[in-house]
Amino acid sequence: MALEMRVLKQNEWDVWFDHLELAFGGVATSTPGREHFRSLTEPDRSLGVWDGGDCVGSASAFGFRLSVPGGALVPASGVTFVGVAPTHRRRGVLTSLMRRQLDDIRTGEEPIAVLTASEPEIYGRFGYGTAAYSLAVDIDTTRVRLSVPPGTDAVRLRLVDPEKSLADCERVYAGLVAGRPGMLARQPGWERDALLDVPELRGGASPLKCVVAEDADGGVIGYARYQVKPDWELSGSDGKVEVREVHAPDPAAYAALWRYLFEIDLTWHVRAYRQPVDDALLHLVSDVRRCRAQQRDALHLRLVDLPAALEARAYGAAVDVVLEVEDAFCPWNAGRWRLTAAGGGGAVRCAPSSDAADLALSVRELGSAYLGGVTLTSLAAAGRVRELRAGALREASRAFAGDVAPWLPHNF
Repeated sequence: MALEMRVLKQNEWDVWFDHLELAFGGVATSTPGREHFRSLTEPDRSLGVWDGGDCVGSASAFGFRLSVPGGALVPASGVTFVGVAPTHRRRGVLTSLMRRQLDDIRTGEEPIAVLTASEPEIYGRFGYGTAAYSLAVDIDTTRVRLSVPPGTDAVRLRLVDPEKSLADCERVYAGLVAGRPGMLARQPGWERDALLDVPELRGGASPLKCVVAEDADGGVIGYARYQVKPDWELSGSDGKVEVREVHAPDPAAYAALWRYLFEIDLTWHVRAYRQPVDDALLHLVSDVRRCRAQQRDALHLRLVDLPAALEARAYGAAVDVVLEVEDAFCPWNAGRWRLTAAGGGGAVRCAPSSDAADLALSVRELGSAYLGGVTLTSLAAAGRVRELRAGALREASRAFAGDVAPWLPHNF
């Protein structure tokens, strides 16, 4: 029987999601978690591959707005729920899903597609490049101290109900998005994702807790969401603080929140798994080695409409460069493109060009460099960017680079 790909019908969601669970190991999602994912699913952006009555492949997307260098929020397709049944591997199912999905994204006029990858090596062949990394830390708070900035002692902290404080915390988060490339403006419904707390998935940790930082007028200027995992040894307590997120634009408030997390009774470790690689925390701690910091890939990005994507962001320096771009999977992006930008937020133009190329690279490298965290110079050192005109690499690399590391605070 021939395989059929189609947009998800409303009455097919349960079978479709059952397939996805199987593709990711066969562990059933709890009822609250399942209903949460159902509420976020966008059926008209969700694809299923069917073998008779069996769903054997899936891919979906969320409509996001992604922060890019310069502070613009650009429409982006958040690729998610991708899976192929073990019985149908090596039959082109994933390639057909990626083909249909990228065609649909282009038609929908979203110039960028982004995803988080369970297996990073899969998506490079479809033109995705690693554009943002994250930092995991496991801090021994018996050996690491914090050196906090002036004003930290004046910050008032208050333990609050995560549900009741949601609106105040979301205002803090929203105020940070434009200043950090890679952050997603939370669409309606996604604020609930930040509070998802399924008892079966706590692994012995407490229910979700929230502490807010307030200014002198009682306004919320920062927050931390976390859980405490009690543990005991013969010598006494060995509890862990599992940090979900810490956000505060003010340095004193940010330091006060981390100090609070460091000093929770009966705990000796603070663990956070999704921090920016240039996190200020690294400059607050007395011993970065005992933070056991580990970097990993976080956000993979693809340019779907190359000129629109390149024109949507700002550039840190003036640039006039002709790019020879290879893109076998989305050939409308392939060819020579002249990128000109005044720098400092000035006018940007990207248009086809017949002039000699200055740099040669694939769309994957452009995706990696797009948010400003991966330099074209470093990619050239790996042989993935070729300089065809002397000086062009340095010029372009400086223009693409950003002042802050791109960061994706949460999965999707």
